[in-house]
Amino acid sequence: VQLQASGGGLVQTGGSLRLSCAISGRTFDLYAIGWFRQAPGKEREFVTAINYNGAIFNAEFVKSRFTISTDNAKDEAHLQMNSLQPEDTAVYYCALRRGVVVRNPNWDFWGQGTLVTVSS
Repeated sequence: VQLQASGGGLVQTGGSLRLSCAISGRTFDLYAIGWFRQAPGKEREFVTAINYNGAIFNAEFVKSRFTISTDNAKDEAHLQMNSLQPEDTAVYYCALRRGVVVRNPNWDFWGQGTLVTVSS
């Protein structure tokens, strides 16, 4: 399985970005897909994820600002991020896991990451 993340960039405080994750080589149906982020000098942290049954799990800091979605026909996942703040600056990674969502980095497959920079 390969994941290709895209859509990062530079945005001003309060702005929006939409990240995409293209999935290829998947041969199983029961999986979760999620987004993590890693800011400079910090550990990778869970952002949001969706189970194969559509259940969504968010980190507390997401509140209602970020929305994860999937396009099963294209085998893609997306992360719509609104009301971005400087503390959201990080490399964002998409990840895929057999089974259900876990909030730790114990996921099976990772994309290469895409940088999101929010200027103040």
